[in-house]
Amino acid sequence: MARRDEDSGALFTRRALVLSLAGLAGFGALSARLYKLQILESDRYRGLSDENQFNYQLLVPSRGRILDRNGVPLAENADNFRLLLEPEQVHDLDALLVQLSKIVTLTDAGRARIKKAARRRSKSTAVVLVENLDWSTFAKANLLLPELSGVRPDVAELRVYPDGPYMAHVLGYVGRVPEDMQTDEPLLRHPGFRIGRTGVEKAKDQLLRGEAGALKVEVSALGRVVRELPDPATRARPGKDVVLTLDRSIQNFAANRLEGQSAAVCAIDIQTGAVPVLLSTPGFDPNLFAMGISGTDYKALLADDHKPLFNKSLGGTYPPASCFKPVVAVAALTHGVTDGKERIRCTGKIKLGDREFHCWKRKGHGPVNMLGAIGTSCDIYFYEMARRLGIDRIHDTALEFGFGHNFDLDIGGGNAGLVPDQAWKRARFGTSWSQGETLISGIGQGYLAATPIQLAVMTARLASGRKVVPHLMVQDTPAPDELDVQGLDYSLEALGAARAGMIAVCEAPWGTAHRLGGLGLGDIQMAGKSGTGQVRRISKVERDDRVRKNNELPWKLRDHALFVTYAPADRPRYAVAVVVEHGGGGSSVAAPPARDILRELLRSDPVTIARLSGAEQANNGAPT
Repeated sequence: MARRDEDSGALFTRRALVLSLAGLAGFGALSARLYKLQILESDRYRGLSDENQFNYQLLVPSRGRILDRNGVPLAENADNFRLLLEPEQVHDLDALLVQLSKIVTLTDAGRARIKKAARRRSKSTAVVLVENLDWSTFAKANLLLPELSGVRPDVAELRVYPDGPYMAHVLGYVGRVPEDMQTDEPLLRHPGFRIGRTGVEKAKDQLLRGEAGALKVEVSALGRVVRELPDPATRARPGKDVVLTLDRSIQNFAANRLEGQSAAVCAIDIQTGAVPVLLSTPGFDPNLFAMGISGTDYKALLADDHKPLFNKSLGGTYPPASCFKPVVAVAALTHGVTDGKERIRCTGKIKLGDREFHCWKRKGHGPVNMLGAIGTSCDIYFYEMARRLGIDRIHDTALEFGFGHNFDLDIGGGNAGLVPDQAWKRARFGTSWSQGETLISGIGQGYLAATPIQLAVMTARLASGRKVVPHLMVQDTPAPDELDVQGLDYSLEALGAARAGMIAVCEAPWGTAHRLGGLGLGDIQMAGKSGTGQVRRISKVERDDRVRKNNELPWKLRDHALFVTYAPADRPRYAVAVVVEHGGGGSSVAAPPARDILRELLRSDPVTIARLSGAEQANNGAPT
């Protein structure tokens, strides 16, 4: 019995020892693990803990402004109150949208957009639920946030265009980043971030965009922001301002002056090439695009026959018509096909083969020299000059005066137009050039096609004798002591004859635009040239009976009205070109607004102001 008790005690002792050793080993392993976690890897797990406690939010930079030449904002920013969806915090999106619809209006299309975005984007990327909320609705949503799990309020920026349609084609607009725009840049994946889509907004997008920053925030276990921990080193850097050569007040004046017309205006500072006015009417409201234009509104813009989305000033092409005649005059004198004093008899028409070519004045102008031919816009005279020159020499001269070049001002949407020659026709149609086509090219018709800005460039080069090149950005304007514009390779005699004819158009009693009455700025004279661009061929039957007036025709069949002008005639400063689509006669329709815009430009010019002030003092007997 004693032996059995001894064996039992020994067995218990061994078991206790084994259990003790096992417990000691387990405790040792646990202690080692704790030592590793708390001592050796403490930094790692402290960092993971911090990541659970702190998040980083992307800070969107403020977009730079676009200013006019006087520093007046043309595009700026305003607060955009919106609600964002954090997909990773949402368990039932449909239920959330039902709850949200009690606060804000959600259309079926809006619900579909939200669901699509939530499916396609990563769970960590926020989705815009609604934006452009008024303050009362935004405040109400903030009060009800505890009931809206996964909804986060946010105040972003909304691009604002104070002048709406008046600047639309130049400034362009911003819009959402296209879904097919593949990029790893976090800023472009941020909900609601806008990029430039057209115009200056697109051309200068990188400069205007700025650099993103980051904000460290402390969050609760539910992901709610507890507090913000800003760091100056990670602040967003706002975009830079872009300054244009446009003058807001004169641009708006031009828009009001041409309200209701389908038209284009281009003005150029002849001394520097700066563009103070660049207008296409009617325009569109870029604010609608910045906020997200509806399908109905967009379809209405597309259906408008006045093409409000199209920038006519840079991309519209029209027959230059009689505005082209001063260029033909320069070519004729340069190549010696006339001396300018020679008189050519205009009887109202000439015959070439079995075809008749008519002057706009049915009974003709009688004998006219170059001065009279430009001033009265005699077609017969320039038919003859074109015949003597030939199309290739007309082509080469036209290129020197800016035709055939795409002056898109670095914002896109430009057009080179068309200056035909014999080689072009052979390549295009596989046929030879005819002399009849040369004749109508001499009066700016036929295949010739020019943009309004090309017409302004032509006028600036005629007025100055230099290769003036237009620009829209102030930083591209050379300082007065850096101006070095290449001269045109034409004689003062040739250029002077064209200028004298253009002055006669406006100032001579027999000039086609004499009814304008001049600028009304003291003794400052203007020079100009009208044009009527035909959009249809007048039949022989109509000529024998009666050519229908423009106001008797459907709008689409009416002639285009053109007018180019510059002033002061003796010391040119500004050149202006106006095209009114299907407006009718150039002198009656396009000339008056061109004159008024030119006058406003001169009134803002310090040199002109000083000149007018000096003349007024002289008239009062005061020293000048």
